[in-house]
Amino acid sequence: MLEGYTLFLFLVVMVQLFSGVLANGLIVVVNATDLITRRKMSPLGLLLSCLAASRIILQLCILFAQLGLLCLVKSSIFAYNVAFVFFINELSLWFATWLCVFYCAKIATISLPLFLWLKMRISRLIPWLILGSVLYSTVTVMIYGRETSTIPKQMYASFFSENATQVIKLHNMALSVIILGLTLPSLIFIVAVLLLIFSLWYHSWKMRTVVGTSRYTHISAMLSFLSFFILYFCHYMVALVVSTQGFHLGSTDFLYCTLLVGMYPSLHSVILILGNPKLRQNVKMFFVHCKRCHCVRAEITSRK
Repeated sequence: MLEGYTLFLFLVVMVQLFSGVLANGLIVVVNATDLITRRKMSPLGLLLSCLAASRIILQLCILFAQLGLLCLVKSSIFAYNVAFVFFINELSLWFATWLCVFYCAKIATISLPLFLWLKMRISRLIPWLILGSVLYSTVTVMIYGRETSTIPKQMYASFFSENATQVIKLHNMALSVIILGLTLPSLIFIVAVLLLIFSLWYHSWKMRTVVGTSRYTHISAMLSFLSFFILYFCHYMVALVVSTQGFHLGSTDFLYCTLLVGMYPSLHSVILILGNPKLRQNVKMFFVHCKRCHCVRAEITSRK
């Protein structure tokens, strides 16, 4: 029988998992349906699908870490796959960064030659950026795996225990790889999102004197990207503290941090659907189509 405290945390974990998998799964299904019907996928759809798929895998990894800390599964499931978790987390950060760069290039109005060049070519660059992110994350995780290969797996597993007395000392190279892998995409993201928010604010400020124009769209977009920035930055900071062993991984603080990290891939995907008119419309059409199929099946079953 679960205690009240453990039961509450378990319910929070399940809500995070359900909302995240549902939102990200809808993004993948909608874009896959679009690919099947139109025989092609837009660069934005490809990027959203990759981001959603990586977030689903990341949330499953976070789930196993949380359940291990709640003593509901063996913590070794997570501890033996630290390198894989590091790879998926870094890949998810890169995809989110390129999504912000894509929106910045398409929406922001900045009269710089480099920015104008990026605005014209960002759609064609998306597949190469995705491929480059996969290669970069693979190289960094291989370096990390090589540097930590001398650490016994049993020590990793015991380190997730609340009563553990051992401390894992990472090599300087492994620590540098972790920090670089998390910081590089985050720096690009921060620059892109700040340029985007500033451009939207400036455009909204210029429209204040125009009669009959609505600033609601710009303000809504600014709030959406601001929430994206807050969730991304919180995820980055917590991931950095956890990766550099800012506190004991088996402690209660680590459990709360995993809950905070789990908010990012689930909550932002929901915001992404609500803030993207085309994606929101496609999700509505998907639910309507599913409802019609259910009604047809029910009618056929009743006739039989």
